[in-house]
Amino acid sequence: MSRLITLASGQFGDLSLEKLCVLARKMGYEGLELATHAHFNVQKALSDSSYIPYVKKVLSDNGLECRAISAHLTGQCVGDLYDERLDNFAPSRLAGKPREIREWAIGEMKDTARAAALFGVKVVTGFTGSPIWARWYSYPQTSEAMIEHGFQLIKELWTPIFDVFDEQGVLFALEVHPTEIAFDYYTTRRLLSVFDRRPALGLNFDPSHLVWQGVNEVTFARDFADRIYHVHMKDVKMNKHENAGILGSFLPFGDSRRAWNFVSVGHGDVDFDGIIRVLNEAGYAGPLSVEWEDSGMEREFGATESCAYVKKINFEPSSIAFDAALMTK
Repeated sequence: MSRLITLASGQFGDLSLEKLCVLARKMGYEGLELATHAHFNVQKALSDSSYIPYVKKVLSDNGLECRAISAHLTGQCVGDLYDERLDNFAPSRLAGKPREIREWAIGEMKDTARAAALFGVKVVTGFTGSPIWARWYSYPQTSEAMIEHGFQLIKELWTPIFDVFDEQGVLFALEVHPTEIAFDYYTTRRLLSVFDRRPALGLNFDPSHLVWQGVNEVTFARDFADRIYHVHMKDVKMNKHENAGILGSFLPFGDSRRAWNFVSVGHGDVDFDGIIRVLNEAGYAGPLSVEWEDSGMEREFGATESCAYVKKINFEPSSIAFDAALMTK
C-alpha cells in the first residue's frame, strides 16, 4: 500500500504555484492538495485549454502529483447564513449580497466537480457551511425542528451539487469541522443519514478538529472508515491552563493562553499511530495530506518536519500474524 504524502496548498497561498512546487519538493513532499482559492483556478480550467496542461507540467517538473482539490472556501458559502466574513471567500463584486454569494458558490461547486474531472482528480475536499451553527448551544432554546430544518436545507442546497459530482465521477470529501453542518461524531452520522448515504458524500478525515472537542479520533475513523475519501494529517495540542476553556476566549490561534492550539504534526495529542492502523485495516490507499497550521513555528521548518514525520509513520499492514511461526502443526 503506497500512500502519497501531500501538502495542502491553502496555507501557502502567498506563493505562486511555481514557487510552491519548488518548495514542496525541497521539503520532501510527493504531491499537493491544490486549493481553488490559491493554486487551482476552476474557471480557467474550464475555459482555457492550456491551463490544465500548464498546472500538470509545473507539478511534474517538480516530481509532484495532485490527487485532490480543495474547495473549502467555496463550500462554506453554500450552506452558511450570511455575515460579512463570507465576503472574504467570494468574488469582491458580490460583497454584501447574501443571495448572490450563495448562488455563485453553488455554481462554482458544480464547476469544481467538472474541472476536477478534466484534471483527472477524483476527490474534492471542502466544507458545506451550516445554517444552524450559531444554535449549537441551546440557549435561547434550540428546538429539534430548528435542527432538522438546518439539515434539510443543507440537503436541498447540496443535492443538485452532488448530482453534478455523480455525473462527473467525482467524490466530495467533507471535512468535519466546527461551523459545518457535521462537526462531530453524531452530526456526521446524522448528515450521512439525511443524504441516504449517497456515495458522492464522504469525509476528509482531519483528526485535529475532533480531539479538542473530546471526540475519540481513532473510534471516529474506525466507525466511518468506509466514508473516508481523503485524510488530513493535522495535529492539535491540549494545554492545561486553569483559566482557559475549549471555546478559545477569542484568543488568536497560537496564543499560549489557549486551552488548545493546532500544532505541527507530531507535536500534539492526536493518536496518529492508531489512525494509521485503522486506515490500514480499512484499506485506505489515498493521500496523507499535511495541512500545516502552527502559528508558533516557522513555516518551512514545520512543514519539512511534518513531512518527515508522516513518512516515518506511514507504515503498511503486516502480511502475517506475528505469532504465526509459533503455531504447532
